[in-house]
Amino acid sequence: MSNTLPQPNGWPGKTAGLSLCLSLSILSAFTASAEVAKSEYQQRVEALLSQMTLDEKIGQLTMLTGYGATTGPVKDQAALEKYLQDGQCGSLLNVYGVEQVRHLQQVAVEQSRLHIPLLFGFDTIHGYVTVFPISLGESASWNLDLIEQSAHIGAKESAAAGLNWTFAPMVDIARDPRWGRISEGAGEDPYLGSAIARARVRGFQGTDLTAPDSVLACVKHFAAYGAAEAGRDYNTVDMSERKLRETYLPTYKAAVDAGALSVMTSFNELNGTPATANRWLMQQILRDEWGFPGFIVTDYTAINEMVAHGSAADEADAGRQALNAGIDIDMVGQVYLKNLKTLLAEGKVTQAQIDTAAGRVLEIKYRLGLMDDPYRHCDLQREAKTLLAPENRALARQMAAESFVLLKNQNDLLPLKPGQKIAVLGPLADSRRDLLGSWFGHGAWDNLTTVLQAIQTNNLSGKTLYAKGCEVEGDDQKGFAAALKAARQADVVVMVLGERGDMCGEAKSRTSIDIPGQQTALLRAVKKLGKPVVVVLMNGRPLALEAENGLADAMLETWFPGTEGGSAVADVLFGQAAPGGRLPVTFPRNLGQVPIYYAAKNTGRPMIPANPKQEYRSYYIDSPNAPLYPFGYGLSYTKFKYSPVTLSGNQLSPGSSLTASVTVTNTGARLGEEVVQLYIRDLVGSVTRPLKELKGFKKIQLQPGETKTISFPISESDLTFLRADMTWGTEPGDFQVFVGPNSRDNTVAAFKLTAK
Repeated sequence: MSNTLPQPNGWPGKTAGLSLCLSLSILSAFTASAEVAKSEYQQRVEALLSQMTLDEKIGQLTMLTGYGATTGPVKDQAALEKYLQDGQCGSLLNVYGVEQVRHLQQVAVEQSRLHIPLLFGFDTIHGYVTVFPISLGESASWNLDLIEQSAHIGAKESAAAGLNWTFAPMVDIARDPRWGRISEGAGEDPYLGSAIARARVRGFQGTDLTAPDSVLACVKHFAAYGAAEAGRDYNTVDMSERKLRETYLPTYKAAVDAGALSVMTSFNELNGTPATANRWLMQQILRDEWGFPGFIVTDYTAINEMVAHGSAADEADAGRQALNAGIDIDMVGQVYLKNLKTLLAEGKVTQAQIDTAAGRVLEIKYRLGLMDDPYRHCDLQREAKTLLAPENRALARQMAAESFVLLKNQNDLLPLKPGQKIAVLGPLADSRRDLLGSWFGHGAWDNLTTVLQAIQTNNLSGKTLYAKGCEVEGDDQKGFAAALKAARQADVVVMVLGERGDMCGEAKSRTSIDIPGQQTALLRAVKKLGKPVVVVLMNGRPLALEAENGLADAMLETWFPGTEGGSAVADVLFGQAAPGGRLPVTFPRNLGQVPIYYAAKNTGRPMIPANPKQEYRSYYIDSPNAPLYPFGYGLSYTKFKYSPVTLSGNQLSPGSSLTASVTVTNTGARLGEEVVQLYIRDLVGSVTRPLKELKGFKKIQLQPGETKTISFPISESDLTFLRADMTWGTEPGDFQVFVGPNSRDNTVAAFKLTAK
């Protein structure tokens, strides 16, 4: 039996069911290509729209959920297929696997009147079957090439499973670790977040949307979803336009500029209007200002939820608001399907609005090549060959190691020496499921290598003892005795602590960011034995680790590291790979400091470091202002020495540039990676400016004793900001330049921007 599914009867063929479709020149003559001019796509779309009924146009604006990888209940399957036959559905989510995708595509293409193919979307966030570290972890690598490759593997596996659309990248800036979805983004900084957004869009879409390893990217969640009040998912967002444009919008724009052709609305309201009804966001900013040419899709039932928000009297009114705001596809809620026809008859929406929205969806289907070949991603042989391919797993292992952040390494405890007696403790040490974190696509954990197993494999010449000690949550300390017994026999203790994989992600907000349960109590008990202790963290958000930092001799942040995460942890613990990560988000000392981020502004009464307890200054009376670990922070297994930063000049005139340079030397005995970071401060502006803003970074590798000179060009474009009159531009004056290994530890130089 062939591994390639046969073409469905009649594609392309001469059955009566296809005669209408194949008589249309837009299908018979179209050759899908990313190079075809947009005007050509529009001409073909207009020709197809002229053949469509109102119901069929509304169908293109309707996304339904599938029945998964199995056929499901006959009733559900029949109901879904009836929608497809009637042309009342243009896209599906949660259908994956070539056989199921092929079957439903065949229903849509062969059994509907105009035979328009479906889009198949899925949440490939940090991998499809080969699961990479969570997105926040990948971002900690500061390796844009590797992040792009990771997204490409996700696209390649998704496409091999029949999919053509991923609901990623999530580019929401997040500065509140209580919010569970901070795990899905790139952290707190718009500069780093924008660079990563571009890399992920390139990885998903490539240079040719019709390529067999390309899927349509979907930028989400537009806009400011990561700023939900109190860090509680779906909650209200209220902020100034200045803050929105300077901090939260740049990452979305970067993704759009990189070529993303779909955007998803956010669940939150923004300044009193739900995003799904916010015409200012969707039309004025996204389409008019940024020139976005693709389509906009809601998040799951977001139109329906406008009734609960209190902005719509009923679902029909919500549908009217959404279409008027420029929303093209209604995800799952069926509001458009049930109400647009009536709304049109009542004059509350226009035929032009429906046609425009349907045309946007159809144009993307042309751009993807689906109109030429609806089954272009449906190849069983390619599916079997691609999913979990050895090269995919190898890249996932490399990505994991580069995402790990060494937070502490007292007395060079790490890397571990083989041949020791190692006690491995903690509720996450032998867990497979928790390696994958949240939104792990179609990944499976049954046969994954745990951290414990990987340590055992790397320590065959020694002895590895294991005791769980406690659960992630709860008050039970019954396992302490066995854990302490193992620790007493060991030369070194490795404790794998943190959150469960399902404690981050959507609807996983927490009011505490401490390590939960009895895990820290177990760490305290082990520390009393006087053994050297390594803490390996698994978590999807910044945690408050002040107590753990004082108890551990070494601490390694591994996030949720994915399919190859257990092996990668052992690679780093034993020095076969170096920890390459730097924090993409600030780690506070305690929850009371939240929100805390490096790009804060000064107050009129800033704290004076030389006199931190001076009265009537901006500080806490019970905690330092400074975070436990600053943005950009991370150690290595070697040491790096920085020279003072130098500038090629002390003045920058408009239209010119200057160069900031620093020499970095590996003064240790091991090969190491360093992320050299450039920050700039505008000392005086028509509106106040942050203390520092990231404006450049370079990840370098140095052999022992090697020195490199790292240079950063600085131009006027690096100094632009949203001025008092709400225009983007620069203002002449004094600036400071900081270069160093993180946002806290750096050397400074100064220059002046001259007037035009």
